[in-house]
Amino acid sequence: MQALKTWNFASLLEPEPGRLAFRCRSYVATRAELRHASRRAAAHLVCLGFERGDVLALWLPDGGAWLQLFFAAAQLGVLVVPISTRYRLNEARHVVETSRAKAIAVATDFLGFDYAASARAIQAGLPHVQHVVVIPKPEGFLDVETTMPMAASIGWPSDPLCTFSTSGTTGHPKLAVHDQASIARHAENVARLTELKPGDVMLCALSLYGVLGFVQMIGALAGHACCVFLQVFDAAVAAKAIEANKVTHFFGSDGIFSPVLDAPDCALASWRWGGFAEFAGLAAKIVERAEREWGLHLFGLYGSSECFALTATALPGDASSQRMLAGGLPISPSIEFRVVNVETEQSLPDGERGELQIRGYNVMESYLNNPAATQAAMTSDGWFRTGDLAYKTGDRFVFLSRLRDGLRLRGYLVDPTEIEDFLAQHAAVAEAQVVGVNRVGEGDVAVAFVRTRSAAVRETELLDYCKVGIANYKVPRRIIFVDDYPRVDGPNGTKILKNKLREMAEAAVASN
Repeated sequence: MQALKTWNFASLLEPEPGRLAFRCRSYVATRAELRHASRRAAAHLVCLGFERGDVLALWLPDGGAWLQLFFAAAQLGVLVVPISTRYRLNEARHVVETSRAKAIAVATDFLGFDYAASARAIQAGLPHVQHVVVIPKPEGFLDVETTMPMAASIGWPSDPLCTFSTSGTTGHPKLAVHDQASIARHAENVARLTELKPGDVMLCALSLYGVLGFVQMIGALAGHACCVFLQVFDAAVAAKAIEANKVTHFFGSDGIFSPVLDAPDCALASWRWGGFAEFAGLAAKIVERAEREWGLHLFGLYGSSECFALTATALPGDASSQRMLAGGLPISPSIEFRVVNVETEQSLPDGERGELQIRGYNVMESYLNNPAATQAAMTSDGWFRTGDLAYKTGDRFVFLSRLRDGLRLRGYLVDPTEIEDFLAQHAAVAEAQVVGVNRVGEGDVAVAFVRTRSAAVRETELLDYCKVGIANYKVPRRIIFVDDYPRVDGPNGTKILKNKLREMAEAAVASN
């Protein structure tokens, strides 16, 4: 890291200025072109009234405009709040309201959804949203008038730079904040660990609004490699992109890697670094197959919105039995972990299961505008409570599951109350409960149980309601009508028996 007097985040782009920074569809740009475009965008943000500490929401697909505005924000000390392109109006409004964003940058159209109209509807109800910046071709750069002066870089290491959404017990996403210094440091550590170098190519098939998609992008730029963006994941397209671009690095999930390995007539020989998060129960299959067919040693990862993706990893040189496991060795000596008894928070010895806690530069600064949640997430001695069940083995840990009842739907961690609350807003629904069923090759799928006010409402009607109103990965596989839920009386009141609902859900999904 450079000395503080000369430090600026855009210095990540200074080396190898003539090399490609990214490729998105037919658009390509060098590192120098990205840096120049981001300085122009910073000037544009200044003209819009942006100052250090303001917030810019990016509701954009991956591409040049996303990177341009991100680096522009870094120059000004502005906080970027990415919004999932899968989100619809109400979900996006919650993120914008929570972040108090001054502007929302949107595409004119992406996958048939009118983001601009939705952003203007959000703006109409939130006075802090002063601008909606519409970008017709987000694969390239925002066209800024050349007469505008270049903005001076005033960003500092301690300036908050980017948030990542994470589900919480309230059912609404929280926004984990990371500052410029921690992001730059982690990018350099990822580049070093994964041996990224000039001429390498990173396939970015995961969206930048997610922490793993973001970390692999910023690690690639720190290593002077080129990012190849797939705005929409398609396994056959991804496999062809690996072959055509001679991709060397590709990170994702087991559910993404499996169909890529299945793609016919594609050579994957250039792919040499591949880490994955296991969501679909396919770790053993993909590790064995990649090694057998391509000599590629895939390995498990661990990370989160609060602690960055690639917080810990297995390594390509590990035995396959170890590479199949989630978790691994922290990627920097500055990242510490411990496994503690959930009730006493006393550290546990190797092999004993408990809550994983993490401390280091990689831990978020806070949950944005949510001091109560921030305080609850940290121990009195400065460790972050991950809410994950794990055990320690020497200098590594193995992640097992979430301690809470969260769902991992197509790779996204979702609190079931998000879906429950949305279903309960339907006029015909009195109450909803959502559980997950794990299916090999697919991971968790959501199943909803609803008590209705009207016998006339049908499952297809409620499924259509969900498809319009919430992200597609949250839409339940089945919606089952019940007169009441299985319950039990306990010392603290009556509780719904989620385990019984899971049994009912498993039977319904199996017969579907």
